Amino acid sequence: MEVILCSPRGFCAGVVRAIQVVEECLERFGPPIYVKHQIVHNPYVVGELEAKGAVTVETVKEIPEGSRVVFSAHGSPPEDFKRARERNLQVIDAVCPLVTRVHNEAKKYHREGRRIILVGHDGHQEVKGTMGQAPMELVDENSDNGIPVWEDDVPVAVLTQTTLSTGDTAAAIDHIRERFPQAEIRNDICYATTNRQAAVSRMATMVDMALVIGAQNSSNCNRLLELALSLGIPAYLINGPEEIQPEWMAGAARVGIASGASTPEVLVDAVIAALNPEKVTNLEVVDEDISFTMPRELR
Repeated sequence: MEVILCSPRGFCAGVVRAIQVVEECLERFGPPIYVKHQIVHNPYVVGELEAKGAVTVETVKEIPEGSRVVFSAHGSPPEDFKRARERNLQVIDAVCPLVTRVHNEAKKYHREGRRIILVGHDGHQEVKGTMGQAPMELVDENSDNGIPVWEDDVPVAVLTQTTLSTGDTAAAIDHIRERFPQAEIRNDICYATTNRQAAVSRMATMVDMALVIGAQNSSNCNRLLELALSLGIPAYLINGPEEIQPEWMAGAARVGIASGASTPEVLVDAVIAALNPEKVTNLEVVDEDISFTMPRELR
């Protein structure tokens, strides 16, 4: 068996920064450090941080008054910051700077008097944070239904969740543009999502089947899985080697491996070790060299 290993894969700059924020807080201030929502969508990462003293909660009201809390990389709505102030919490915001950019766009377009459409997934933490920044309507990128019924001449701006399918999002934007030809379009899909999908597209032409390593609640991992399947190869989303089913590998001479932006490399290594391939070929599509500065409270 040969493994074709996608590159880039794994942690993006926003995930690296978010994890470093929690680790720095634990080292500097000591546990417990509360984390509102999973710091990134990966149970291995969350478990490693909790073993060091992080405490993951879903709502601000679960955090004892006066505590220190890190808000997750996905972004938080303004009401969470308001509740934190009411509870005298010390907040360090680990939101990805590329998500913050979307928040700033939303506020800008609202000030300009534009109606805002957000293309994204209902219920995702990033969408909750973005929709809290200004009034907006949510449209799923997999459907042309739900486009708002507004006047033809209303000024419209379109934003997107950062972790969507590039192809599906482009199609959704085309549908919106048909309805509102003058809409201001901001395709906010981040570099890491785009690059990892490009790597899977290339890999799919070379393999018999694919494994995407990452969490079931990771948007970007699910988009990699959907992309591989859409390109006609069997593909499976797994957290680690223990989830590999032997029947998947039957007759597979070349196996592709990709991982999402919140997946640690240790899990990729563990999957490769479990497969025990005769050869591992690195498929490098894009060289990423991006980093973000820490929040000002930790500089």
